[in-house]
Amino acid sequence: MAKTTRKYWITGTLSLFVVYIIVAARPIPRETIMVPQWLISLESGYSMPLAGGGSTGAGDSASGGNVMEAEGPVPFRLGNRFGYVDAQGTLLINRIKERNLFLSVPYWAEYDDAPETIEILDNTGNSLFAIDESSGVQGYPLYLDDRLFLIGKEMNTLIALDGAGTPLWSYDFAAPLTCVDGAAGFVLTGSLDGAVEILDRNGKRFFFFEPGGSRISGILGCAFSRDGSRLGIISGIDDQRFLLLERYGDPGQGEFRVVYHEFLEDGYRRPVYISFIDNDNRVIFERQGGIGIYDLRGRVNRTIPLDGTVLALDTGGSGDIFFAITGRPGQKELVGIKLPGTIVLRAPFHSDHAFLRRSGSRLYLGGGNVLAAFELGKR
Repeated sequence: MAKTTRKYWITGTLSLFVVYIIVAARPIPRETIMVPQWLISLESGYSMPLAGGGSTGAGDSASGGNVMEAEGPVPFRLGNRFGYVDAQGTLLINRIKERNLFLSVPYWAEYDDAPETIEILDNTGNSLFAIDESSGVQGYPLYLDDRLFLIGKEMNTLIALDGAGTPLWSYDFAAPLTCVDGAAGFVLTGSLDGAVEILDRNGKRFFFFEPGGSRISGILGCAFSRDGSRLGIISGIDDQRFLLLERYGDPGQGEFRVVYHEFLEDGYRRPVYISFIDNDNRVIFERQGGIGIYDLRGRVNRTIPLDGTVLALDTGGSGDIFFAITGRPGQKELVGIKLPGTIVLRAPFHSDHAFLRRSGSRLYLGGGNVLAAFELGKR
């Protein structure tokens, strides 16, 4: 048994060994460092502290202030495993995925393709409540803006739930939803027919927009700024477009208008990554051949060429650096990008799967069957 455990541990560690050596051994860029904290084998559950783990020697955080603690347990999904890990490297939940998975910071659930009942659990595995036919709603759970929702089985209904799983309101769309985001009490949606809609806290629509401009309609990505005053959209196929809209007028009543748009060549025929970062001063989005970065202050758009498909983007951090994982089958690469748009780190590693998440000043990485944590700091 010990030999088997050791085999799993060594195999998993090797999958992130290159990342650890390259990232931990040198500053990125000169003023930014990544201090290794721990490695965990998901197969064995064994955790190994790394040099610098638990130390505050990193100095100020990469976000520009004191080192920040991770913001509670971090949900992860890596290959066929999922669960939660805390900042100290303790696995709170470590399970093999057996059915469809809903995973968020406070809640998770596994459910069937056509679920009649969904049991909602917290990040320590305690059962909280069940959503079933007796509640009058069915669908697939979604967590946005500190609120729990259901997307109806036909993907064209959004249902808001309270903390006990009781329906508060529902809204029907003309076509299946392709993206949803939430901020400041508002819900932003995009649908297959190319429509963008914003709902208020009570489920009432107060904004409707159809970008058009492409041969095939459809919203492939949408994102809200944290205060709900701006939204970014990736729309259409042939040609695909990036649009930025800003609100004018009273919140919840005022309209949004397009302040920037750009054609993105043919683009993708699938959902794409898009998010506001850097205290909402920039929008990052997936575009053909790499990542686009739009600077709201300078009204400038940059393209960062990347190899392979974007598998994950660091959308939880602030400061002057963010991260992405790109990849091809069996080969992945961690990329560090210093704003406004310079690649300062490339760390390849071999793995069929990858995980990336930022919480506070801590970066969590996953590859193979291993999770690792690094503290971002300045020196």
